[in-house]
Amino acid sequence: MGYFPSWRLKTDGIIGPDERLPAPQMAALGVQHVVAMFGSTILAPLLMGFDPNVAVLMSGIGTLIFFLIVGGRVPSYLGSSFAFIGVVIAATGYTAGSGLNANIPLACGGIIVCGLVYCLIALIVMYTGVDWVEKLMPPVVTGAVVAVIGLNLAPTAVKSVGSTSFDSWMALVTVLCVGAVAVYTRGLLQKLLILAGLAMAYLIYFILANVLGYGKPIDFATVAAADWIGLPQFHAPVFNVDAILLIVPVVIILVAENLGHVKAVTAMTGRNLDPYMGRAFLGDGVATIVAASVGGTGVTTYGENIGVMAANRVYSTLLFVIAAVFAVILGFSPKFGAVIQTIPQPILGGTSIVVFGLIAVAGARIWVVNQVDFGKNRNLIVAAVTMILGGGDFSLTFFGFTFGGIGTATFGAIILNAIMSFGERRR
Repeated sequence: MGYFPSWRLKTDGIIGPDERLPAPQMAALGVQHVVAMFGSTILAPLLMGFDPNVAVLMSGIGTLIFFLIVGGRVPSYLGSSFAFIGVVIAATGYTAGSGLNANIPLACGGIIVCGLVYCLIALIVMYTGVDWVEKLMPPVVTGAVVAVIGLNLAPTAVKSVGSTSFDSWMALVTVLCVGAVAVYTRGLLQKLLILAGLAMAYLIYFILANVLGYGKPIDFATVAAADWIGLPQFHAPVFNVDAILLIVPVVIILVAENLGHVKAVTAMTGRNLDPYMGRAFLGDGVATIVAASVGGTGVTTYGENIGVMAANRVYSTLLFVIAAVFAVILGFSPKFGAVIQTIPQPILGGTSIVVFGLIAVAGARIWVVNQVDFGKNRNLIVAAVTMILGGGDFSLTFFGFTFGGIGTATFGAIILNAIMSFGERRR
């Protein structure tokens, strides 16, 4: 899959993808990337009922796979994708954050097929270029689909809070903690607003429940009993047509995320990475297949790590190899997983309210950044219809197969945009 860069040592200025700093600095910066990806990579599996140890382990392995396929040319960390949350919950009937998902194998089968479709798109892009992808899925479509995933999850977020009044108040406290970190902090802590806000809410919950006697106390017995080193809980995939039809449309989001990532890194480094776009898609697709094959979540390139690169101007792809190794080590620690599992349900529910809301707003941000003109009837109708189909969970049965709200909205947005674009050109 191409050649690897000849690494050059550099100690000042911008550090390019094929350059490196002295070993101690590389190690420290690699750990920083682990911290940057950590919050989202463990939160997504928790909200879907996956084992966080498997998710962290496969994020590391997936990042190494990506590095190999792109030939060490595209700096990126691959972590748990939030785009899968809505469709996995819909396919498995799971309540967000309620423990281990009994239907993980069902979800994994759908994620694998999604990865296979992703790889097919990657191979086509490698031979034809990426222009057709941008025409098929312009910003009005990708923005609407991203927004729909967040809106479709709104009822799930509210229901996942818990049943008691104390649970509801703690969910709101969690939202306020995340908001406080976002507004009143700076630097890396602000970039980790979800993780930092969750930690603050966890401490408040511990004081209220374990010390003052409100709510259900946090039980640390499982943490004490867990081994420091051991294998996580793997799952073999099960392939179900209905689950596959629900999950496969997420490939559109993965393509859009990866496309945006490569474009962003190109702008930051001043190096044209478009020739590696197909390989980046393929690396992400293969990593998703491998992760789901053992019970892990689908993965995607992480904007959090792009933010870190933008802040420190160090784009060396070796950093992500270092970060991946650290993630693999964490994945083989059952005690780490046991600590994560002690997070109370209302805190996860409050966090999911913030995260799902951010996903919806991210769709609107795509429209703003790309200056989508809603004065044009085509853009207006595509966005409007997509939002209602997905937000209202409009399902459609076709030849015995049922498409859920997200799937219907996704394919509807693409088809509607194509039809109306053709009409505009004829006029």
